[in-house]
Amino acid sequence: MSRSSSAGASQAVRTVLLSGERVLVCDGAMGTMLHAAGAALDRSLPELNLSDPGLVETIHDSYLIAGADIIQANTFGANRLWLADHGFPDKVAEINQAGMRLARSAADRAGRPVLVAGSVSPAVTGPQRRRVGSAERMEVLREQVLALVAGDAADLLVLETFGYLDELVEAVTAAASVTTLPLIAQATFADDAHTLGGETPREVAAVLSALPVAMIGTNCTIGPQRMLVVTEDLVRYSAVPVSAQPNAGQPRRTGPRSFEFAIDGGYFSRYLARFADAGATLVGGCCGTTPTHIRAAVETLENRRQAAAPVSRKPVSRKPVPREPAHLQDPAGLASVGGSLADHLSAGRFVVSAAVTPPAAGWAGDAERAAAELAGQGIGLIFVQARENARTHMDSLNMALALQEHVGVETIATVTAWDKTIMSLQADLLGAHALGIRSVVASTGSPPVFGDYPLVDGTWEVDSVGLTALLAGLNAGRDSNGLALTARTSFCVGARINPAARDREAELARVRAKIRAGAQFLVCRPVYELDAVGALVRDLDDTGIPLLLSVSPLTSFEEADYLAHEVPGVTVPDATLDAMERAGRTAGRSAGLELAAALLAKARPLVSGVILAAPGNDTAALAPLIEALG
Repeated sequence: MSRSSSAGASQAVRTVLLSGERVLVCDGAMGTMLHAAGAALDRSLPELNLSDPGLVETIHDSYLIAGADIIQANTFGANRLWLADHGFPDKVAEINQAGMRLARSAADRAGRPVLVAGSVSPAVTGPQRRRVGSAERMEVLREQVLALVAGDAADLLVLETFGYLDELVEAVTAAASVTTLPLIAQATFADDAHTLGGETPREVAAVLSALPVAMIGTNCTIGPQRMLVVTEDLVRYSAVPVSAQPNAGQPRRTGPRSFEFAIDGGYFSRYLARFADAGATLVGGCCGTTPTHIRAAVETLENRRQAAAPVSRKPVSRKPVPREPAHLQDPAGLASVGGSLADHLSAGRFVVSAAVTPPAAGWAGDAERAAAELAGQGIGLIFVQARENARTHMDSLNMALALQEHVGVETIATVTAWDKTIMSLQADLLGAHALGIRSVVASTGSPPVFGDYPLVDGTWEVDSVGLTALLAGLNAGRDSNGLALTARTSFCVGARINPAARDREAELARVRAKIRAGAQFLVCRPVYELDAVGALVRDLDDTGIPLLLSVSPLTSFEEADYLAHEVPGVTVPDATLDAMERAGRTAGRSAGLELAAALLAKARPLVSGVILAAPGNDTAALAPLIEALG
């Protein structure tokens, strides 16, 4: 196809895009594909437009073969500030123009109408935001946009992965000042359906709809199910068409600087069809998505178009599920109020604990109220789990201290090693011990996923094994350097284990390393079947180490579907998914509690205790679970 005929075809597709008469499919992740081809996680990916153009073109071709209507040039992060971190601040024009040429060349080879988009990231990374003002950010983006549009290769620009609304407004303003090409402005939202800056989809839609944009939307950070909720709100409040490009679920770390995504094409395409049903005009993929995901989406949407079935959009019910009154008893033989975890384990009592998550910001009132309710119902051992998201929140160790002081319960505090030096970890632990914390679970932790490439910015001086060894050393009266302390600590040290880990042998080897380092009990992540737990207990029988089983009752089919497909290392049996789907919206919560109670009754002989999570923070709902344990 000649450039002139290609330009005419692009104009036609662009008209369709703006009219919303057909849902178009954008490509998937460029970074994921480049990493899979061997590019280091911390290198400048746009620079590959110069050093390895063949690789970039091959990826464009693969998305076009999959059926994508729009491909995005490999120019995300190709601005002066991002490139400067990799030694290329003077190559902005060269890298962006090369990226546009590669994408246009691939589109021209496709033999069908295809749109080519220039990809524009925020002007700054998270750390840079603190040092770079608005005027400089806008100038940096103007420079990149001018480079993107210089060769007439771009049909439109996609401003994507913006966590702060003010930066996205700046980007739209900067781009519109130097080009008349259509602009797609995409914000990124966390699991709580707020941007990193705290804005809701309604606020984002209201602000962006008043700007010179052809489309607004959302991309990155979250998977399909969480993004569907955001997309529905954007459609509801936007005055222009809406796009949605989710990640392929949550990433799973596979090495110090590597990760993978587990969502398959079938699940991904099923949700992209729901985006279309919700009113999205453009769908596609972000981190973790591949040509396989895009091909599945194209086929699903084509089948949907051919079927031409009328769309019946049922509003999402916001009514709370009625709560049944319940009184928790303290069955004989279960750990109750009074005594630390070490006391219960040494006495051979079956441990029953309940999980509490530190609240957002610094107010602990809701968590303290929940802990008090649990204590009043017979559960006086509270497991304080780490909160891993992009929102400011209280540290779990401080939360545990607050609960012990204000509510009078015993706690098990989760301590994470992420982004902390050994010296700061040691200081925190010694202080917590002096204030009464006795039970801790050592966790490696991970940075909150928010943005284009998760886990890049995480720093660890020690992982969970090293943190366990540090705790064991403090118990022996030694600091991190082996020097004698004036007094020993008396921590009961726990470690995490995942019975459903994909690489079972590697998981067992790692947990044995934690035991050798000093772990005195194990805590597994929430489980929904017991086959893997039974095998784990048999494999570790020679260690004699207690295992606490985490159980979090399902509340809906949507939650079960999300866990089964988007969360790595979680196994939800088909029978459980079927049961939750049959229960529907009105009976989902009850069905989830019944399934959890049945699981706990079978688990009682296998483990040394359980950690229960109250569905919807309804502590009274734990009654049938405690009864099942009795």
